[in-house]
Amino acid sequence: MAIVNSIADLRELARRRIPKAIFDYADRGAYDEVTIDRNRRDLAALEFRQRVMVDVSTQSLRTTLVGEDAAMPLAIGPTGLTGLFHADGEMLGARAAEAFGIPFCLSTMSICSIEDVRSVVKKPFWFQLYLMRDRSFNEELIERAKAAQCSALMLTVDMPIQGLRRRDPKNGLSIPPRLTLRNAIDVATKPTWALRVLRGRRRTFGNLAGRMQNTGGLTTLSQWIGSQFDPTVTWRDIEWVRSRWPGRLIVKGILDAEDARLACDSGVDALVVSNHGGRQLDGAPSTISVLPKIAEAVGGRCEVLFDGGVQSGQDVLKALARGARGCLIGKAFLYALAANGEAGVTSALEIISRELQVSMALTGSNDVRRIPANVLQNA
Repeated sequence: MAIVNSIADLRELARRRIPKAIFDYADRGAYDEVTIDRNRRDLAALEFRQRVMVDVSTQSLRTTLVGEDAAMPLAIGPTGLTGLFHADGEMLGARAAEAFGIPFCLSTMSICSIEDVRSVVKKPFWFQLYLMRDRSFNEELIERAKAAQCSALMLTVDMPIQGLRRRDPKNGLSIPPRLTLRNAIDVATKPTWALRVLRGRRRTFGNLAGRMQNTGGLTTLSQWIGSQFDPTVTWRDIEWVRSRWPGRLIVKGILDAEDARLACDSGVDALVVSNHGGRQLDGAPSTISVLPKIAEAVGGRCEVLFDGGVQSGQDVLKALARGARGCLIGKAFLYALAANGEAGVTSALEIISRELQVSMALTGSNDVRRIPANVLQNA
């Protein structure tokens, strides 16, 4: 059995165990994939300031994220099609997050439904929402999230239209998965994955049951998104959401300091510095490069979370030093899930937690709530 002690190890297992179309959906980005590569490159380029002879015997990774206790400054972010990476994937991910003590956010574009996930956890989870042309559908989703006692609503704002993701159509990605000669051969070499997915609770968008049949025969993921996502959305629409959602509100997809100020002005509780994992606007800056300016622009008026290339506890520590309260993982979560289901997700969380703890100790840090900027060189 292979030794797994990094997210890279889980990624390699996932690559071998699931079809290429599914793996590439998570692993790669939009257009020429410049931004997705920047996310990782710019994180890796940051250097720590090693400190010695500092008492680091009382380390604490505990914090709060959007008002909720968390065992470490990390949440599992919303990821579409999760249940195709492993049968019942969203349910397994939510259970692993709950057991570890961190938040889990369910995507609108999940395979398992809000109700499916609620049936396997005891504590509330977060729910992610896109504002669509059909606002009655948004209202329905918000009511379902309220009925499931979701503790926060995460509004994704960087997808008025879908980015140019060249790999998905080349790989024949569709929902439900359709077999072509090319991907049939690929799937045939992944019989364990195929049997699991076939036996899973669902194989299409669980939250959209009853809606997909009204799309005029549209079957591919990109076609359906193109027909429903609303390019007319502005900051005024936050008021519409607020009038229907009484709980905590998070806005995800902020990459500009002015947008961060506008988000705070709109009264959100938290924002996520995000470029959609490099899957929307290619040629945009990395999230870690803009994080300090955004944190400065916010000035403590709302909580700042971070995603984009987080693959280790060291990445988490770098984001904290640059002004984030905590991080979200997406790709790392999907690698872990595809590699080994719920146990894989638990393993990923343990890896990140241990890496964070060790990196804090070697930089003379004790408390994740008080990570100074000078943990990094040239801060």
